[in-house]
Amino acid sequence: MQDSGRRKELGLFLRARRDQAVRAEYGLPPIARTRERGLRREEVAFLSGVSVTWYTWLEQGRDISPSRQVLEAVGRALHLSHTGLGYVLSLGGYATASPDTSEAATAPAHVQRLLDALDPNPSFALSPDWGVAGWNKAYAALFPNIATVTAADRNLLWLVFTDPYVRDLLPDWEVTSKRFLAEFRAEAGQRLGDVDVRNLVERLKGASPEFREGWDRYDILGFESRERQFHHPAVGVLQLEHHQLSPSDRPDLHLVVYTPAPGSDAAGKMESLVAGLSE
Repeated sequence: MQDSGRRKELGLFLRARRDQAVRAEYGLPPIARTRERGLRREEVAFLSGVSVTWYTWLEQGRDISPSRQVLEAVGRALHLSHTGLGYVLSLGGYATASPDTSEAATAPAHVQRLLDALDPNPSFALSPDWGVAGWNKAYAALFPNIATVTAADRNLLWLVFTDPYVRDLLPDWEVTSKRFLAEFRAEAGQRLGDVDVRNLVERLKGASPEFREGWDRYDILGFESRERQFHHPAVGVLQLEHHQLSPSDRPDLHLVVYTPAPGSDAAGKMESLVAGLSE
C-alpha cells in the first residue's frame, strides 16, 4: 500500500474506533444525555498527550510522520487490543516487511503432503489474501465445492460470504462470518492497496450486504484456536477444534486444521466421510 493509502486507512480506523468507544469506560457522561458511544477528538488528544491539531491531522490522513510512541499512546487512549495496536503500528510504517507471496497461489508439494497426512482431519492452506492454496480429502468431504469452484472464487472470505452451502454448514454463520472478516482485516492491513486484495474487497462489497456493513465497522481480531460447530448434510453435527499454524519455510501460508473436539464423535464421522470419497 502506498503511504497515502496507509495514512487514509489509519485515519479511518482511528475514527471508527473513536466513534465506537464507550464513554462510560472513560468515566465520561453521555453526549447530549443519550449518546453513550463516541469520544470527541479533543478527548482522545488529551488522553494521548498530543495536541488536538496533531490528532486531527492523524485522522484526516495528512502527510505527517507520527512516532511509534505517539501511535502507541493513541492506541492506549482508544483501549485497542494487542491486535488493534499492531494494526495501527503497521499502518504507521512500524511493521516488519511482508513475506514474499509470489508463490502463495498454490501450496508447494511438501505442504500439500503435510495436508494429506493430516487426513481425516479437515485441513487447508491459506495464502495472504485468504485464497485457498491447497486442501486434503477431509476438507473436500466437509466442503465439496472447494474442488469445483473457479480459481478466482477459491477464497475463504469470498466463500464464507457468498456460498449458500457454507452458510448452511455454519449454524452460527452470522457470528463466524463477522469474526473471519475481522481476522482478515487485521492480517491484510498493509496489503489493502494491493490489486488482488482491493479487487476482492470491492467484489465482496457488491456481492454481500453483510460484508459491506461489516467492512465499514473496522473491526479487527487476532486468530484464536477455538471450538467450532458444523452441520454437514450427510453426518449431521460436527464438533471440531479450529487451529492455525505456519510452516517455518513458508510463513506466508497459514495451515488451518480442524481436529475432533474433546468428547465429541467427530473423529468417526470424519473417517466415514473421507472413506466415502475413496469408494
